[in-house]
Amino acid sequence: MHSSWCGSVIYQIYPRSFADANGDGVGDLRGITRRLDHVAALGVDAIWICPFYRSPMKDFGYDVADYRDVDPLFGTLADFKELLAEAHARGLKVMIDQVWSHSSDEHPWFRESRSGRGSAKARWYVWADPRPDGAPPNNWLSVFGGGAWTWCPLRRQYYLHHFLSSQPQLDLRNDQVVAALFAVARFWLDMGVDGFRLDAVDFMFHDPGLGDNPPALAEPGATPPIRPFGMQMHLHDMMHADLIPFLERVGGLMAEYPGTATLGELSSEADAFARIVDYTARGCARLDLAYSLALAKIALAPAQLRLVFASAGRAIDDLGVCWAFSNHDVVRAVTRWGDGGADRRLARMLPALLATLPGAACLYQGEELGLCEAELARADLVDPYGIAFYPQFKGRDGARTPMPWTADAPAAGFTTGAKPWLPVPEQHRALAVDRQLADPGSVLNATRRLLAWRKRHTALLRGTARLLDVAPPLLGIERADGRDRVLALFNLSARPLAVPRAALPDGEPLGDSGYGVPGDSVCWRFGPYDVLFLQPVG
Repeated sequence: MHSSWCGSVIYQIYPRSFADANGDGVGDLRGITRRLDHVAALGVDAIWICPFYRSPMKDFGYDVADYRDVDPLFGTLADFKELLAEAHARGLKVMIDQVWSHSSDEHPWFRESRSGRGSAKARWYVWADPRPDGAPPNNWLSVFGGGAWTWCPLRRQYYLHHFLSSQPQLDLRNDQVVAALFAVARFWLDMGVDGFRLDAVDFMFHDPGLGDNPPALAEPGATPPIRPFGMQMHLHDMMHADLIPFLERVGGLMAEYPGTATLGELSSEADAFARIVDYTARGCARLDLAYSLALAKIALAPAQLRLVFASAGRAIDDLGVCWAFSNHDVVRAVTRWGDGGADRRLARMLPALLATLPGAACLYQGEELGLCEAELARADLVDPYGIAFYPQFKGRDGARTPMPWTADAPAAGFTTGAKPWLPVPEQHRALAVDRQLADPGSVLNATRRLLAWRKRHTALLRGTARLLDVAPPLLGIERADGRDRVLALFNLSARPLAVPRAALPDGEPLGDSGYGVPGDSVCWRFGPYDVLFLQPVG
């Protein structure tokens, strides 16, 4: 099922922060539509739009109260239909989030479910009796802190929530629930949506026996992690084998709509790439693509990336893996991998590395500008995750600040009216779209040239991949598809590097990529974070 999306670059849009058309300080659907020319000019294949459904916004849209309607904050269904038509007119596919692991506690389904054990939707969510002493059914923890169970006086039972207590867990073992969610999917597919990004796939199914999780092994006397969730081995509360037949049902649904695709979000729990293989296996109608947050947890070093490649294994060969360096949930890659700084050379290298990896790729809004993580004052934080663990963990707001469009405009052109929902960092103004368009050497122009060049090489779209035997801090990748072969070499360090030609495969520079390094008959001279693309000789 991977073929039509094989090698795609998917541009992730976080609606609250992309563009505000009505001046209320929050991004909206009409704002996205007005900025589609920017997205199309990048040369991406699709957009993925984070949730815009009706919601109390306690988790900024990932707590859905109505799966079939647009929250007034973002506009109307008519606005979405216009966005869809305008995207398609520009050759962009449209993927939207489906949050099926949980809903909002304000969803009518949950209101009915919690009204009593005899209600029509009594079993639509995960409920459990207390222990004899009144304690929760087990020791499971919420990702966002505290226990994963909340008491409901009306039912005299606990309900499960892996995130906020206002995000109760749907029971996907209940065929009525699945039928209702599939009806939601058909509603959007019939409208013309091209695919779904499925949120929190690893949390969709748990062990129905509700056994306690064992403690994670730690050195005696070790300092506990900032978030207690990391103190357990998650053997029972997530990643249950019942997920596989459910994903096959999802695949069967999508097969009714040829050309559509699913992208699953996996956690960074151990063996993420093995799960990607299971969930996207060729010949099995499950997911088309899946990605893990694993890359957000490693250093930018050849040894680390080699380990990722080794663990990815079949996921790379099957091209079912989707790579992402940044998204709305993690610290921006330029900051994470740049020792907290905003090195423009690193920012320019990262899109080239992302576009070279085998499979599909997600480019998060602002990565094409090389945006760094925003440093926000405590008073500016709105993310409940960050507020709970501040200051050791500052949450997700730093990756969610508004897009800078016009350097000298109020709010950098994000909004024309009210104060933005999050501040626009001053250091982002210099990186605004208008400034970068005027600079031939900008990260934005480099990304546009690179993605246009990439489409001319089938090796980079669907070719095989293997790591080259080169010495650190170089990382080398060969992509090959028949006669089309590309060697990609990356200096993953902030220091210059002279590399003897004899130490690298023989090849001719592919200068039309917009990347390259000077060289002579003896060696190649890499600058900090330089990239060299070669056409192999022989």
